[in-house]
This record gives sequence, structure tokens and C-alpha cells, in this order.
Amino acid sequence: MAATPPLARRLLAEWMGSALLAALVIGSGIAAQRLSPGEVGLELFENAAATAAGLFVIIVMFGPVSGAHFNPVVSLVDASFGGLSWRDALAYIPAQIGGCAAGAVLANAMFALPAVSISTHHRASPAHLLGELVATIGLLLVIFSLARTGRSSSAPAAVGAYIGAAYWFTSSTSFANPAITIGRTLSNTFAGIAPASVPAYVIAQLVGGGAAIVAIRALYPRVTAAQAATLVVAHADDDELIAVPDSFHIDVHRPKERG
Repeated sequence: MAATPPLARRLLAEWMGSALLAALVIGSGIAAQRLSPGEVGLELFENAAATAAGLFVIIVMFGPVSGAHFNPVVSLVDASFGGLSWRDALAYIPAQIGGCAAGAVLANAMFALPAVSISTHHRASPAHLLGELVATIGLLLVIFSLARTGRSSSAPAAVGAYIGAAYWFTSSTSFANPAITIGRTLSNTFAGIAPASVPAYVIAQLVGGGAAIVAIRALYPRVTAAQAATLVVAHADDDELIAVPDSFHIDVHRPKERG
């Protein structure tokens, strides 16, 4: 098994990845509002498409270092299965929240808005909270089903696709992440959420995490610590981070053999 990178490096990856995630979600929401004013459905489509594609890239980028959680619920559930120590999980959470807050400020600045503008978009209706519960359970089932069946390499695409779809099939547009929920309070734009709505959202997400643990144990009763440790992408040691396998090199002049 590959050696796990030092905690400090993993925390930096979680902070940077969370910052890029928040900048991606909020920034694409601002761009959508400006490019398609008054067309809420089109704005949501643009926001969802950018988030799905960008999330894939961010997971690929930081996964080999930290596992690409970017989400306190993912880290806590991973710890419950032994894939991450509780000490490390509790260290991940402030890095994730701080990163999402920094990403919100960055998104505001990139679009010439005040660095911090507290959102007034209230979202905490019973229907929205049910949507968050469903979104969180679904996200964790996607991640852990892949880990349990040895398909963690598909996680970047699967997680991006799920979140992109959940923007549309959940009433809450699938926050499913306490860190990004907190970060989105700092931008009074399309993707923002009022601070008063945050506690209910976070509770729904944590309850969803607990429900997902029950569902995962029922569906995949033998989730081992080694399998949980591959979330969302397996860690790589320093040698693996710089090694390029022969299969990576593609000869563009020779057609692929069929057979």
C-alpha cells in the first residue's frame, strides 16, 4: 500500500481543492447570471454543467494527495469506516471550511464584486432540507459503492456527474457539503445561501451522512479500512506522484490494435 502523504500536505490539498470548488460553484453562478439574465433555468444549467466538469478536474488534481474529500461529511463517514483517522478527519474539516470561504472571496473578486457580500437567499424550507438529505445520501453511496467494488478510479467522473444531475433532481440544488454551504453565505449572488439557512442545511447533511452509513453497511457489509482509504482517490506516495507509467504514453502515429 502506498505511504500516506504527510498531514500538512494533505491539509494544503484539502484547502486548495475546497477553495477551487467554492470559486467554481460561485463563479460559474455569477457568470450564468450575467450571461443569461432572467433565464433561471438556463442559469442553473450553466452552473450545474460548470460544477460537474470542474469537480471532475479538481478531484483528479488533488485526489492523489488528500483523497479529494473537500467535504466534512465525506471525511467523517470515511473515518467511521476506518479509511481516515478521526484525528485527521477533524483536521480536514477546518481546512475545508477555510478553503471554501477563501474560494467565495476569490469568486467575488474575480467578478469585481465586494470581497464579502452576505447572501440574503433563504433556502431552508422542509422541501429543501429533504432535498439536502437525499443529495447527501446519494453522494456518499456513489463514493462508497465505487470503493467497495474496486472502482475508485471512476470516482472523479461519477461524483461530478452525480452532483451535476443532483442540481436538477433535488429541490435544494444539492449542496450536500457543510463547508461549501458555509462558504456560499459570503456571496450574495446566484449560488448564495443566507446564513440563517445554514444550520438547518448542515443538520440535514449530517443526518444524511448518518443514514448513508447505515445504507452502506447494509449494501456493502464488508467495507474494509483499506477500501475506505481509497476515497475519493487513492493516496499516492512521492515516487508515484512523479512516475509516469508506460501505458500513459500514446503513439499518435500508430492506430490502436483491435482484437
